[in-house]
Amino acid sequence: MAERSTAAVDVADNSGDEPLTAQADQSTADGVAKNRERDTDRNEAQGSGGTERSEKASPPELHSGHKLARRYRLEECVTRLDGFSSWRAVDEKLRRAVGVHVLPADHSRARSVLAAARSSALLADPRFVQVLDAVEENDLVYVVHEWLPDATELTALLAVGPLEPHDAYQMTSQVATAMAAAHREGLAHLRLNPNAVLRASTGQWRIRGLAVNAALRGISSDTPQRADTEAIGALLYAALTQRWPYENDAYGLSGLPKDVGLIAPDQVRAGVHRGLSELSMRALANDGATASRHEAPCTTPEELVRAIGEMPRVRPPEPAFTAPPEYQRTTYQQGTYGRTAPRPGIAPTVATPPPPLQSRTGRALKWAVSALLIVALGLGSWQLADALMDRGGEADNTGPTQTTDTGEKGPTKSAGQPIAISGARDFDPFGDGSEKPSDVGKSYDDDPGSYWETYFYKGADFGNLKPGLGLILDLGKAQQVGKVTVTFVGRTSVELRAASGSAASEPKAFDAYAKVAEGSGTTVTLQPSKAVTTRYLLVWLTELPPTGDGTYRGRVADIKVSS
Repeated sequence: MAERSTAAVDVADNSGDEPLTAQADQSTADGVAKNRERDTDRNEAQGSGGTERSEKASPPELHSGHKLARRYRLEECVTRLDGFSSWRAVDEKLRRAVGVHVLPADHSRARSVLAAARSSALLADPRFVQVLDAVEENDLVYVVHEWLPDATELTALLAVGPLEPHDAYQMTSQVATAMAAAHREGLAHLRLNPNAVLRASTGQWRIRGLAVNAALRGISSDTPQRADTEAIGALLYAALTQRWPYENDAYGLSGLPKDVGLIAPDQVRAGVHRGLSELSMRALANDGATASRHEAPCTTPEELVRAIGEMPRVRPPEPAFTAPPEYQRTTYQQGTYGRTAPRPGIAPTVATPPPPLQSRTGRALKWAVSALLIVALGLGSWQLADALMDRGGEADNTGPTQTTDTGEKGPTKSAGQPIAISGARDFDPFGDGSEKPSDVGKSYDDDPGSYWETYFYKGADFGNLKPGLGLILDLGKAQQVGKVTVTFVGRTSVELRAASGSAASEPKAFDAYAKVAEGSGTTVTLQPSKAVTTRYLLVWLTELPPTGDGTYRGRVADIKVSS
């Protein structure tokens, strides 16, 4: 058991976010259709620093159909709280759904909300729900952000049950990496909870409300990195146990028993992954307390990312394949098409073959055929004898045979030699630019048990989001490539593309790689039809195998290159 962290966990009691209307118990919904989050500021206890109470300002008199900047038409109010309101709206100029936060320009937090929104927009990191506009106009301040109707809140996922270990690992890794990048730019979240973490239809995890949600509620912290790190630990704890790691219930999750303290996830629920359990404790107990095995606490998202990288990789569950139904032969395949099938217990009637030709014409035809056969046999015997005599004459003229210096009849083509891969990187020019870069080395490490994998997608064609993605291989120098053998986990379609042999540096554009071979399977040998000399090869995945849970992802277990 570890000690309870005391790193600013009094947000719930001091936030001052008291409701003004009947919808006051709903908090900002930053872009998930039909998934309104419940505001738990008054009973949550996650660490996010101290808060400041603001003067209550009257909410703007807005209604459905109201337009902002003659462009954003408000559709549905999802939050009205402490002087601000949040709406689902439509950008009539670009014809897309957006989310909008609105508050009076004289609100005590209006300036800080504008500053937070504009700083968040400058980050432009696709792992965060993007701020699209931040404007002060006509005595109103409004912030426009992305609306993600196909994404699902972590709150909704946990309402069904705890996450699988691999999903919890991916969520923690992606959220921690994103928050480390945000803190490097001086941005903190301070309201990182299950309502703020979304899983997109592609399987990617995204974070909403960076800096803005805290500014709307007047939340601040003297130790923002510790606060966000503890919040990530709470998310992992909830994902593993379906319990909130504090005494108060929050986000539809039951809290821990009172007066028990913070206990490790594997003591709350049986079968919890031990490494992830200890990781959550290291993030939660980040004020000097330690988990059961006395690892050092993680006090920043950067330290948490390093801790995740040091732990053994959590593998996805093996896909469950259902046995195909028993093969049923049809009457057409049994040769009875067009006939009535015999009833059970009754032997089928065998048709009597027609009698041989017994007429005079029939007998004459049989004699003619017999004569032709006798003549054909005679001619064949004569030709065979003549050929044997000619061969015997040739055998007497035994002349010298030209050979090579080694005594062989001709040159023998040497087998292809292996070519070492000096480096590789993931290549996603039509997507977010990167997929699992830390695991690329596993694709050519001579260990078939390890692999590089893509994110989850909703279809074999990458959910119709992109034409493909892959790995760029660096052979160290321009060499002649005879074939490339790629081993996948699951049947995958792949193309082999090569950069020009004169390329002095790695090309960055997809069009710089010409297709030289393609194939499909679990072990695919890609052999160009003509000689290819290059330093840079692109293994380009075009169709992904299913994972067994309704999603698709590619996994490259091994790559071999030979001359």
